[in-house]
Amino acid sequence: MTEWFTYFGIANPAEAMALTKTLLRIFVIVAIAYLLNRLSKRALNALRDSLSNQTSNHLEEVKRINTVTMVLRYIITTVIIAITIVEVLHELGISIAPVLAAAGVVGLAIGFGAQSLVKDYFTGFFLLLENQIRKDDVIEVAGKSGLVEEITLRYIKMRDDDGNVHYVPNGQILTVTNRSRDFSYAGIEITLADQDNSSKAIEVAQQAADQLAEDDAFRSKILAPAEVTDIGKLTDDALVIRCRFKVLPLQQAAVKREYFKRIKQAFGQHKIAFHVQA
Repeated sequence: MTEWFTYFGIANPAEAMALTKTLLRIFVIVAIAYLLNRLSKRALNALRDSLSNQTSNHLEEVKRINTVTMVLRYIITTVIIAITIVEVLHELGISIAPVLAAAGVVGLAIGFGAQSLVKDYFTGFFLLLENQIRKDDVIEVAGKSGLVEEITLRYIKMRDDDGNVHYVPNGQILTVTNRSRDFSYAGIEITLADQDNSSKAIEVAQQAADQLAEDDAFRSKILAPAEVTDIGKLTDDALVIRCRFKVLPLQQAAVKREYFKRIKQAFGQHKIAFHVQA
């Protein structure tokens, strides 16, 4: 060991011992920070699971719990890292006061350049406070859309239908379109080739919609009876009717596919010519 210290120019045993103690203290600080980080992660996961189990029947509350847990994890990790850096600097004999003073001077120098970063954090804070976006929501922001995989105070991570991942800084978000909040609508427009059959077509379309809503596989996905309405003429000979379901978030496609199958079969049985526009 002495040879190693001599190699680095430390011949005094007292200096070598002091350096050894400093390195050991730094190691302990880093180890404690690592353990605290792991423990906080486990504690937050346990809290998230406990709260989610209590609200398992409320999907929106589960989403909010997951989002808040993720942000708390981000904040706690940041705080632990900051404290660890301060303590390590203290052990190395570096005074924090000059560092903070220098940081203040540098902060003034780069203040204008950091405005966008500050804006990101402020916007992220209010997005979470107002519960506009949560993990697993499908949203459209800043010209990008997709499933929210991660939310921090600085950015939102989304994955679109093609698997592309988008990182959108919160400061760029002016308008949020949330496609999975509370409920959605699944709308299908049916164009009749012969408007003389409109009354019969509306009746058949309503029956198909009611049967779909009573199906065991779709009963939990459809929140209200379907509305079948005559929305007017497309041409002198064609008429458009519309069927709209109120459904759970992200269930529009499944409901529309099944309804299309049923309406095709029902109209075929009654010899009603049509085509569908989803």
